[in-house]
Amino acid sequence: MNPLQNSYLSIEQAKDTYFKQSKQGKLQQADDGQTLSFERILNRLSEEQNESRGVTFSKHANDRLQSRNINLDEEQLNRLNQGVKQAKEKSIQESLVMMDNIAFIVNIKNNTVITAMDQQTNDSNVFTNIDGAVIV
Repeated sequence: MNPLQNSYLSIEQAKDTYFKQSKQGKLQQADDGQTLSFERILNRLSEEQNESRGVTFSKHANDRLQSRNINLDEEQLNRLNQGVKQAKEKSIQESLVMMDNIAFIVNIKNNTVITAMDQQTNDSNVFTNIDGAVIV
């Protein structure tokens, strides 16, 4: 059995799941009145998967956490995920998430922490290339 076979929807499965057929055989429209496109279905499914798995940490972020001796517990990870969710709701792309004197730069679309630093190791307290900040 192919392990990848169960992890992805086929075109037919996606159609059956997201396109509802009316009695006339026409595709129903989304809540906003537009016909659902494959791109919109794919984006919606991707967003649902990102929200369910929580944030991931890039190699750079993992290296920074380890070198700066920053350890996150389950409660902090939940708060970080909540901050990322709030940033996503405000359409932020690159966010600074502040929590317990720890700063995280997060790519919201990819749900990925890019880097992390604590107040002791951050010399300048200047953050660039962000378009929003969340304090949790």
